[in-house]
Amino acid sequence: MLTTDQCYQAVTSRDRRFDGMFFTAVHTTGIFCRPSCPARTPRRENVDFFISAAAAAEAGFRACKRCRPDASPNSPEWDTRGDVVARAVRLIREGIIDCGGVEALAAELGYSSRQLSRLMHEELGAGPLALARTERVRTARTLIEATALPMSDIAFAAGFASIRQFNDSFRDMYSISPRELRTTGSDRAVADQLVLRLAYRPPFDFEYLLAYHSVRAVPGIETVADGAYSRSMRLAHGPAVITLSQAAGDFVDCRLRLADTRDLGSAVARARRILDLDADPVAVAQTLRAAGLGTLIDRHPGMRSPGHCDSVELAVRTVLGQQISLAAARTHLQRLVAGAGEPLPEELRTDCVDRLFPTAEAIAAVPADDWALPASRIRTIHALATALAEGRLDLGAGSDREAASRDLLALPGIGPWSNGYIRMRALGDPDVFLGSDLGVKKSVAELAESAPAGDWADVVAACSPWRSYLTHLLWAEHAQAEH
Repeated sequence: MLTTDQCYQAVTSRDRRFDGMFFTAVHTTGIFCRPSCPARTPRRENVDFFISAAAAAEAGFRACKRCRPDASPNSPEWDTRGDVVARAVRLIREGIIDCGGVEALAAELGYSSRQLSRLMHEELGAGPLALARTERVRTARTLIEATALPMSDIAFAAGFASIRQFNDSFRDMYSISPRELRTTGSDRAVADQLVLRLAYRPPFDFEYLLAYHSVRAVPGIETVADGAYSRSMRLAHGPAVITLSQAAGDFVDCRLRLADTRDLGSAVARARRILDLDADPVAVAQTLRAAGLGTLIDRHPGMRSPGHCDSVELAVRTVLGQQISLAAARTHLQRLVAGAGEPLPEELRTDCVDRLFPTAEAIAAVPADDWALPASRIRTIHALATALAEGRLDLGAGSDREAASRDLLALPGIGPWSNGYIRMRALGDPDVFLGSDLGVKKSVAELAESAPAGDWADVVAACSPWRSYLTHLLWAEHAQAEH
């Protein structure tokens, strides 16, 4: 958490970089805002600062209707940290409390419900139920504004246990009823997709993300076309298809086709992860500039470290693609999807996305003769899929990154590069440097003349905790040099 003086300075300058990192509560109005709210800056003695919207709501403040603090980017802190509170926040955004309650969240993290609630209250000023309620309200507001679904359907789709709880939560958060949020423009027939706007902190190199996904896109489950990335996803209550494209302002257009609207919150969380929308590019740039890599930052402003929506898929793709070209890996993956993947329901399909990536159980059951790969690689894929299917390896949103690394490296055929790549993309670790990668090595060699004096290892160390972004910057350099 920033100091109160730093927070007030950000509010005074309306610095959008801090939107979502903390919230400003004004005692004289009873309202909480994002730091960049265009309203008149309140006097210092009249404000308090909260690290989460849930904590501000728990303290009795209502969300500002002008700046919509609920629509700000999430704090990058919860994606970068690996401690239990950060893991809990990620799991809550995935909807674990809606599916199994606080007990399920605590069990996933290896804590008692009481211990976990105490830890979260100490750090966030709010417990797991309060955070879950904030996520439910955000999901419900999206459905109210983007669809013509009945309010009762929206309440249960967002995870509320009753209509009364739904109405009370909106009055507590906005001081109005849910129905008052529905404008005339949203009173229309339910479309086959939801269209949302996802905020990010600029700058944002969307072109790099499209290029990165394009060369890795597996036909049937994902595609890059017409300036957009589309893919299928397996969610708690059914499949979905998501399409992400650049929008005006500091937003990404997110088009969703959901089999079940209860998965909206989880789908949005995964969309943000795919494009690393909660990153703080200014903090990354400052650290890398201080390490002497300003020229690299200037050539690729707004670099992101793209994540993935399915840790099982990413892990299998990583192992299957070891020591072969991207094109060859796509061919093998396409065969796997065609043979073991599941077809999407007709109403969710697009021209290029019509299947789901197979589950770990399905991959573990693929006969060895069906793989056109070396025997050692087949053994590794089978060992990985079996460990994931049996729950001996956890790569989920709330997993312990260090424990996951130990379990990965214990599997036959998985070495430091594969472990690092899985940590970076499946587990969202921002501090992975893949120094043994061929593309990284070539870029480092090309930068040797302009790199700062001294040992390159010292430069890399100085880039912590953002070394995943350094890896992507070097990949971007290598791709640029090849073209």
